[in-house]
Amino acid sequence: MIIIRNGTLVDGNGGPPVPRGAVLVDGERIVYAGPETNAPPYAEAEAIDARGGTIMPGLVEAHFHPTYFNVAALEDLDIKYPVEYVTLLAAANARLALECGYTAARSGGSLFNIDVWLKKAIQEGITPGPRLAASGREICGVGGLMDWNPDYRRIGMEGLVLLVNGPNDARAAVRKLVKDGVEWVKTYPTGDAAAPDTNDHHTLCMTFEEMHAVVATAHNHHLKVTGHCRATEGINNALRAGYDAIEHATFIDDEGLDLMLARDVPAVPALQFEWASIEYGKDWGMPQRVIDGHKETLEGGAESARRILKAGGRLGMGGDYGFAWTPHGTYAKELTFFVRYVGLSPLEVIRCATRTGAEIMGRGDDFGTLEPGKLADILVVGADVVADISVLEDRSRFVAVMQGGKRAT
Repeated sequence: MIIIRNGTLVDGNGGPPVPRGAVLVDGERIVYAGPETNAPPYAEAEAIDARGGTIMPGLVEAHFHPTYFNVAALEDLDIKYPVEYVTLLAAANARLALECGYTAARSGGSLFNIDVWLKKAIQEGITPGPRLAASGREICGVGGLMDWNPDYRRIGMEGLVLLVNGPNDARAAVRKLVKDGVEWVKTYPTGDAAAPDTNDHHTLCMTFEEMHAVVATAHNHHLKVTGHCRATEGINNALRAGYDAIEHATFIDDEGLDLMLARDVPAVPALQFEWASIEYGKDWGMPQRVIDGHKETLEGGAESARRILKAGGRLGMGGDYGFAWTPHGTYAKELTFFVRYVGLSPLEVIRCATRTGAEIMGRGDDFGTLEPGKLADILVVGADVVADISVLEDRSRFVAVMQGGKRAT
């Protein structure tokens, strides 16, 4: 047994912190979480001293791209490295995420089919990393956000996306992913400010019929569907089609909010990426019109995130990390950003980054909060996280990262 003590307990449910808290672990599961004075006898247990800091659930990165290798342009994903090298980079990024306190993650799209095999390698102990919900190649309409190679170049996008042109193509694309073994199907219903020459973030990249075909086929095979949704109509179409999550939900309107709440569909806004694009975009050659688009996206996305949470909706924390200005290893900047810029409380953000993240993965009964019976995925920080959430950005402040009752770091 292991006893974690001498810290404030933040259980991930959003309630008040418990001073002088303790968590007792037996094997891979939690058997007690609460005030230390009420803990069962633990004289024989191995002790972990939280040093007066915080005992909290392991973090969940709800939009993880381990195969993105800190690129300066989307095009780099298509042409820069072969699959063998990207696989090695993905394994290194998975290890880094775990070291950063992220004990679980949901893939937001993968080059080739690396994430499925990365998940297997993590499960079998070949390489360390977060518990992973795997996606595969993303589905995009021809000429959409992720289809930038003109036909005359005769270059396909086989390792990055599956291009569709109509419902039949959409069904075929999902069936390919079924064979690959994915859990989540990632699509691109709308555009983005990052690609103004193709479309902007108000443009639709998939028809409703294509989106509906994706969902019907995926759900038939017990897969979940999410989508890069910024434009209002794209958000509404995705929700009408039966999407299981919405990435970004940038310009949600009243109709979209009602649809989201009716089915309790979570959203993952990913906003620190927008701020970083504005702040550092010129350093990486980003045109001013693109930076201006990110400003609009940031303002709209922050307002939408506030509206969703205030209305009783659910937000996951995940940030599209893996770009030059949002490199792997800086995931917790998303949490600080939501407190300091978006205006959420630290306890709200922690709940989004733990309990809601686990729920998005479909594993809310397994982890995400510190409760008896759940897997002992625990982050121990030698500082007061509620007083200053930015300490989660500093791995040197971590006392322990535990995954299934074992110290990962």
